[in-house]
Order: sequence, then C-alpha cells, then structure tokens
Amino acid sequence: SNLNVDLSLFEGEIPLEETIVDFVDGKLNGITFSIFNRGDSGDISVEEFDRRFKFCGKQMTDMLKIRPTQRKSNPTQGLLSEGWTWISQQGMAVLEMNPEARQGRPEFLRLKIAPRNATGAFAAAFQDRPTAVKLSDLPRNVTKDTSGDVYIKGIPMVDQGPKGYCVVATAQRLFEYYGIPADQHQIAQVAGSDAEQGTSSLAMVDALGKIDYRFKTRFKIIGMEYNGRLVEVDEKTKYVGKTVPQDKFVKAIHDYVDDGIPLLWGLNLGEYPEEPAIAEQAVGGHMRMIIGYNDKTGYLIFTDSWGAGHEMKRMTYDNAYLASHGCRSRPLLRERTGNCPSEGAGASRRG
Repeated sequence: SNLNVDLSLFEGEIPLEETIVDFVDGKLNGITFSIFNRGDSGDISVEEFDRRFKFCGKQMTDMLKIRPTQRKSNPTQGLLSEGWTWISQQGMAVLEMNPEARQGRPEFLRLKIAPRNATGAFAAAFQDRPTAVKLSDLPRNVTKDTSGDVYIKGIPMVDQGPKGYCVVATAQRLFEYYGIPADQHQIAQVAGSDAEQGTSSLAMVDALGKIDYRFKTRFKIIGMEYNGRLVEVDEKTKYVGKTVPQDKFVKAIHDYVDDGIPLLWGLNLGEYPEEPAIAEQAVGGHMRMIIGYNDKTGYLIFTDSWGAGHEMKRMTYDNAYLASHGCRSRPLLRERTGNCPSEGAGASRRG
C-alpha cells in the first residue's frame, strides 16, 4: 500500500516538499531539504515564504553558532541563487532561493546541510564560484566489462517524480556529473517549465537553450527529428540539413561515451521494446540519457530519471534510431562543449 509521510523541519515549524540524502561510498555526503518549490507546492504567499526563509536562517545560525555569509546571485558566473551560507567546525549549510523571490515571485527555497568533508557537486554548492570537472578527466569514468558493455559510471540518479520534469531532471543529473550544483526545481525555473504540463515538445529547444546559457555551458545539436527523419540542424539559422543515417547515430554514441560524455536523448515511450520493459501506461514524449553501448549485442545503454532501478537499461540500435525518428517531441542529441561536455534531448512528460 502507499505510504504518506508528512515531512517537516524544526519540530514541525517548517513543512517540507521533499528531502534528498546524498551518499558517497556509503557515507553521508549531505542532505537537501526542499522547503518550497512551485512544482510541488503551487502558490505561496510572500509573507509565508519570508517566514520560512527567516525562521530557517535563525535556526541554522543558532545550531552552527556562526554568523552567515551573504550569497549573491551572479548569472555571468553561473550562480543562479542567492541567500546565506554557514561554514563552521560543526558543518556547512546553505539556504538559497531564486533571486526573483525578493520581488514577490518565489520559485524555490531550499536548505542544504553537509559535513565539512563533503565532496563532489554537493560540496560545490557551498562555494561562491562554480566548479567543474576537466574534460580530460571524463574518460576515466568509462568502464568496459567482459560482456561487451561500455558505459559511463558515476552518473547521479534523480527521481523526477510525477511532475513531468524529465528534461530538467536529466539536466540536473548531467550537471551534477560535471560537478555543477543545481536541482531540477531551479533548472525548471530557469527553463520556464510548467510542472503540471511537463516541458512541452515545442518549448524543448528553447528550454535547453536557456539552461545552457544560464549555467555557463553549451549544448550542440547532433540530430533533430523533422518530418519523420533525424536530420542535422544549423544551430545559428535553424535550417534543416542532411539526414543523420543510423551508422552516424551509432558512431556519435560511441564517440561521446568513449570520451565519458553522456548524451541527452528524446523519443516517444512505448513504441519500441526496451529492457527491462516499461509499464504499458508509460507513453508519450520523454527525455533520457544515453550512457553506453554494447556492440556484441547491438544495444545502447541508457538511464531514466525515475529513481532507483532505472540506472542501466537497454534498447537495440535499430529500435533506438527508429524511436528517435518517430518522436513527436522533436528528439535531439546534444553535445555539451566548454568547461565540460555533452547531451542529447527530448521533452514532455512521463506517461
């Protein structure tokens, strides 16, 4: 049976929408408390938002016994939230919100706490400037086994939940893999996603464009569906180019996976078999991440942002190519370039 849990902080004073616990090598690395996010919470009064912000700030000051440092947004450096940061011998905390919240347009309010020895993207959330892994380090994440599987390990898992956040949840996983702190509620606010409708197929390209600009990255379109074909697209003019044949589709997967670069992949669910099989009701436009391949079996390896159990899944090269062709949500394969690298795309919500 379903279990309903009422989450709260500070003896019930602050209601929570979700709590995410981060582990590294079996040890606690940090906890994120979603105090408010528009996708789950809907609307909130300015007064209640301000109460939660001030109450949490006072509690962290009392608990960590140190005055906080103001955190200011700096979009030119990819810092898209503001609030307060506490760093003491007892631990670290950051209370942050979207900058527009102070003008009466709250989108999210979250509290992160961590031990002083926190690592990775979680630790980067407490810094005043963004950090990112080096492109040259990414091939070290590629694993090859005797079965023929070649895949990228260490991809963080995120559960998009029922909100239809497949694009932004997948983007969060990608950014965390690159050491860029962000969460799906923050990315949804940047992309303009509507939690009740998902990220629409028509808005997908614009959404990814907003995401990469604000997070100081760049996505490159490898292929886009047009009139039932996967085609090249001129990113400046948006003119449709040559058809992307299946061998080039598969080669792109090999090239980027071998470099430790995941691809964002858009398609329609339910049109072609995959392993393990998905529920019959899971249909419609969706984004997932390609993380590997196996030439012995002719399968690509992908992951969905649906939580535990969806880390490694498979579809044949033939079916993956056809699914991309027939995707109504205009699938893309995108490469990320710059300080770190890549993706591929799709949109809409999980059915």
